[in-house]
This record gives sequence, C-alpha cells and structure tokens, in this order.
Amino acid sequence: MSVPAWNVMVATCPSRTSLAKIANKWTAMIVIALSGGPLRFGELREAVDGISGKVLADTLRDLERDGIVGRTAYDEMPPRVEYELTALGQTLREPLTALGLWAEEYIEDVMSARESYDRRVTPAAFT
Repeated sequence: MSVPAWNVMVATCPSRTSLAKIANKWTAMIVIALSGGPLRFGELREAVDGISGKVLADTLRDLERDGIVGRTAYDEMPPRVEYELTALGQTLREPLTALGLWAEEYIEDVMSARESYDRRVTPAAFT
C-alpha cells in the first residue's frame, strides 16, 4: 500500500487545514509560550498578551485534538490543569520560534514598507 502524496497547494488536501491552524497567530504564540515547559491556563493567558479566555480555551482544545498540546488535570483541591507541548508539538518549536524572531527583527522594515506604500497609494487608486 502506498503512502498518499500530501500537497498543501491542493484545495482538497487535509494538510491544508493543519497549515492554516499552525499559521494562526494564536497557535504560534501558544507554542512559543509552551516551549519553556508546562503552563497553567492563567499563566498562558498572561504569557500571550491580548488573547481572550475563550480564544485561548478554543485554541488549546483544537491543539489538543491535533496532538500538538497535552492537557494534564491533577486530582487536587483546588483543581489544577497544565498544558504542555507533546512530542509532535515540540517539532513546531523551532519553526514557530524562528517566525516570532523574524517578526521582531524585521518589524521596522515592515512598518517602513507600509508607510511607503500608504504614501504612494491613495484610496482613489482603488476606485
């Protein structure tokens, strides 16, 4: 039996949904935050500034479903839950951390390009 040749450029390829999820800004930031080890929900929310509790919960649930994040609930009072990268999630550490570093390193260039573009292109050019 042959292994299917996956291709994210093909609209029907299931790898496309994985790429879309991984390319999501919240996913990238959660993976980067969990790269340092397990965190509780509140710690993650603090680490990923600006994320709402609902978006964090939904994203964590999706990442758990895809096998990227593991959730451990401890039988304690008060209850304690930790999230951590699985072995599969660990494979995303390097590329997503690199993307985050690229964004930080080149933001001034991006902002400059935006300003230049905005000066050149007026809203009238799009009518």
